Amino acid sequence: MRKHLLLIVNILLLVSLSAQKPSLTKAYNSYYDKDYDKAKEQIDLCAADEKLSVKAQTWLYKGNIELLLANREYNEKQKDENYQIRYPNAPVEAYDAFQKALELNPKVEALDMMGAQEALKQLYPYLLVRGVDQLIAKDYTGAETTLRKAVESYEMAPPQYPMNGELYYYYAYTLESLGKKDEMMRYYQKAIDDGSQNPYVFGKLIDQYKADNDRANIEKTLAMAKAKNPDNMSVKLLEIDYAYWSGDSVKAKRLVDQIDPQVLKTSDEMVNVANFYIKEKRYEEADRLLARANRIDPNNFVILYNLGVCNYSFSEYYFNRQNQLAIQQGDKTEIETAKELSERYLASAADYFEQARRLQPNDVNLLNTLRAIYVRQQSPKADEIDALIKQLEK
Repeated sequence: MRKHLLLIVNILLLVSLSAQKPSLTKAYNSYYDKDYDKAKEQIDLCAADEKLSVKAQTWLYKGNIELLLANREYNEKQKDENYQIRYPNAPVEAYDAFQKALELNPKVEALDMMGAQEALKQLYPYLLVRGVDQLIAKDYTGAETTLRKAVESYEMAPPQYPMNGELYYYYAYTLESLGKKDEMMRYYQKAIDDGSQNPYVFGKLIDQYKADNDRANIEKTLAMAKAKNPDNMSVKLLEIDYAYWSGDSVKAKRLVDQIDPQVLKTSDEMVNVANFYIKEKRYEEADRLLARANRIDPNNFVILYNLGVCNYSFSEYYFNRQNQLAIQQGDKTEIETAKELSERYLASAADYFEQARRLQPNDVNLLNTLRAIYVRQQSPKADEIDALIKQLEK
């Protein structure tokens, strides 16, 4: 009985081993039957096999299988955003497999399969989707590798589906995140050359040209941005910012006055216009705009900080008004009203700065301002803030 059991176990073992044996024929048959999951299992065994891994046909099969898996998953995700991607790296594996096939045999082909050279030209949309997913996950190194391959694919031939600069934009953003500024500039420029209308792209180029004090290129880029997006608020803000940067405050003020605050839709737009108001000491207008932005985005450091700045300026105004009236021996009720308003706005400024501090507790400029407020209020918090500043400055 024991011998029979051992024999059965051995037979089952042999069957199992036989089932796992790499076979290009089995991989192709599964591919032909549209069972791409099984085809992937089998082709991966072939790719890991010492003998089969040096055959161009192995990599051509693998590339086609991975491409179809990528296409299937992309379509499923389009239909259902909650669909869980099973083979996230399929586009990259397809790209690498086709490249490997061409290295081993540039003329490799197979019945009912796409040729490697032709397939490589069609991979960029899938590689872009994969690269953006890696960007969202903050895997910048992985995104750089994937999006570089997407760019290579995109540039192999006139694209079937033009990206209008989006592919170059994401690649440039990745390079920027990795601190590769020279390459970043090249690909932001490529995004524009490819038809991008994204104001962020123009803004990044202009920022770099400002750092290089390259006015000619700033004006050239700004002119292109205005031509492509004449009514875009972000482009208008770029123009205003450049006017201030170049020292043309008269033009800057004129352009600011042309903006109707009521048409601003996003908190970013409101913050930017409010910053221009603050530059011109138009604190009441800035405060109204920042209050709107705060309702949209209540945990934004810049908004809270600038609300603090506005309220601090109101406090200063009424503080000076109080002193002026006192010197002139003005009406006591007016003096008392000015004093109350100064104290109220100072407390409001402290509150906004404290909210901002919770978001960025080690911002030294903010802490210095808070210390000055608490000294004026004769609050024991001044000593606490002073100790914290000294600790940060060590």
